[in-house]
Amino acid sequence: MIVEQLILVIIVIVVVVLAFLLIRRELKKKNATFWELMKLQRARLYTFMGEKKKAKQQLLDVIEKRPGSYSAHKMLADIYKDEGGMRKAIDEYVQAIEINKQDYDSYFTVAELLNSLDKQDEAAEMLTSLLHKKPEIYKASVLLGDILVQKEMYKEAANVYQDALRYNPLSFDLNYNLGIAYTMLNDFQSAKACYEKAAQINALAYNAKYCLAEIALIYKDLDEAERLFEQAVESPELSADGYYELSKISLMRGDKPTAIRYINLAIDCNSKKIVEKVKREPIFIPIMAKISIPFNLSEPEENNLKLREVKAKEHLEKTSELTMSLSRDDIRGVTRYKNLEDFEKASDGEKNEKTIITK
Repeated sequence: MIVEQLILVIIVIVVVVLAFLLIRRELKKKNATFWELMKLQRARLYTFMGEKKKAKQQLLDVIEKRPGSYSAHKMLADIYKDEGGMRKAIDEYVQAIEINKQDYDSYFTVAELLNSLDKQDEAAEMLTSLLHKKPEIYKASVLLGDILVQKEMYKEAANVYQDALRYNPLSFDLNYNLGIAYTMLNDFQSAKACYEKAAQINALAYNAKYCLAEIALIYKDLDEAERLFEQAVESPELSADGYYELSKISLMRGDKPTAIRYINLAIDCNSKKIVEKVKREPIFIPIMAKISIPFNLSEPEENNLKLREVKAKEHLEKTSELTMSLSRDDIRGVTRYKNLEDFEKASDGEKNEKTIITK
């Protein structure tokens, strides 16, 4: 009996000592007092219970007494963010970063919030600073690249994606987005390499395959373009345009029955968009009587393509239209021009090989 009591006393002592050591370790880790630690624990408990107002009060008490409390500022910022108070959240995250310069998560969160508030310049500055400190942070590179593409700073975006690929060479998003940046720079050969890599990483990347098909069409490789468009039409967002392009390829080959079948499939997918395109494109004049144009034009309600994807897609489509009358040798120099307007003026004004100078 005495032995059992002694063992129990020893166990209690060990538990107390361990608890003391754990609390001491936590206090040292957070550079906090026991009172502060208790306040933070209460704030966590209130947050877990959904009592955010009480949680905020606990944290505000800590900050009032100890403004340099990193944990209090960070927790308060998280609560403000969850509540939708973006500006207050930014202020608290900035306070946390000033206390802990290695809080890279808060750097990124501030950039995200600034971007959501349409403050792209400030967000880009924050992300640039973050990547200077930690260039391997994947999500920071993706967001910065997206912002630069939105601002039409394609060369700068390409540099960001290239740097990020050193750390994440098998990232679909980085390869695909770099392809978009090169597309908008008219560097179609580099874009092709990026889209091919993206398609290798993700076999279901229909957007990348559509872009590759348009590049093949630009360079008059009809077999390759046809093969890729046939895959791209499996995507609901791309089926109408894919069938439209397949119809054009069939007409280039003189295969009118196949062209008619494809263009009617395109109209079935998105009649409003495709009918408007058909009316603008002279190549369809020989089969116009065979095209089934409905009385009520309609288009799909949903389109999951991102704005940068739509812009790159339309850029490639317009380029392929402009290069239809050019020879293969002429087309190799399209990248000389910074934009399609310059290229279109040159192709209208000069009709020989001297118009296009290869890169």
